Amino acid sequence: MQQVNTPEVILSVKNLVKDFPLGQSMKSNLMRAVNDVSFELRKGEALAIVGESGSGKSTGARILTRIYDKTAGEVSFKGQPLADYIKENGELEYARQVQMIFQDPFGSLNPVHTIYHHIARPLQIHKRAENAAIPKLVYELLELVGLSPAKETAEKYPHELSGGQRQRVAIARAIAVDPEVILADEPISMLDVSVRLGILNLMADLKDKHGISFMYITHDIATARYFAEKTAVMYVGHMVEWGDSDSVTQNPQHPYSQLLLSAVPEVGKAGRRELQAKKGEIPLWKPSSVGCPFAARCLKATEQCTHSLPEATQIAENHFARCHHLAG
Repeated sequence: MQQVNTPEVILSVKNLVKDFPLGQSMKSNLMRAVNDVSFELRKGEALAIVGESGSGKSTGARILTRIYDKTAGEVSFKGQPLADYIKENGELEYARQVQMIFQDPFGSLNPVHTIYHHIARPLQIHKRAENAAIPKLVYELLELVGLSPAKETAEKYPHELSGGQRQRVAIARAIAVDPEVILADEPISMLDVSVRLGILNLMADLKDKHGISFMYITHDIATARYFAEKTAVMYVGHMVEWGDSDSVTQNPQHPYSQLLLSAVPEVGKAGRRELQAKKGEIPLWKPSSVGCPFAARCLKATEQCTHSLPEATQIAENHFARCHHLAG
């Protein structure tokens, strides 16, 4: 039997926690934005983190890019604790290896600089090429992300490009420094529907042909299934279901995963399916909070759900969920 080589783990997160102070208090009154989150990201793989606003998915990405400090938990990069990796290689090298694409293609580019400057600058900062070679690299990167003629595009300013074109510039800027990981935070949510698929296909091409690992943050579980090999569903800072994307999206077990899928329009049918949940606000989770975070909106909730956080249950070979009343 031919042995299948499993890609190496590039990024590992174990029991990640992030608390934020509420109001002027620094310790006595805290909101827990991320609670006991664990996952692995392998080379050339895409992991989708799916959830509504307030789920904690973007907070996790900002911890990984060191915009935020973690409250607790472990982060490892290329098999080393992150603190050790940075001590050995430096902050700048880690920043090169882990790039981020932001949601807003209009706000992520500086309006006073040309497209050429946006892509050439990281090449200079990270010393990826001699100055004489940078123009050729900039044009090649623009061609790679589908912006041609490259020289003409490079001379433009951000306001002269469409939203989809600006997001392609952001992708070119991210890949210019040859990263191992790209954290894509809602990269298509502000784009016209007509151009979203093109951006997803571009990222898929970079993943498959260049071995870049993607953490794809989205509220749209349908695009998660399309783009990512693995999917984790988050609600109020908790991972409630995770595993292979096909299994999670075709056989969702957690009521919240089912709710997200019910919001996806069905081909050939007008409107959307009936949402299987109670109406209600997303709760404010604190370190002292107990029970299942989805209990207040869940149609299956019992008294047990309000007092006890469910343990992870294995559904299939690579499919897990946290719920006292799984779909079965």
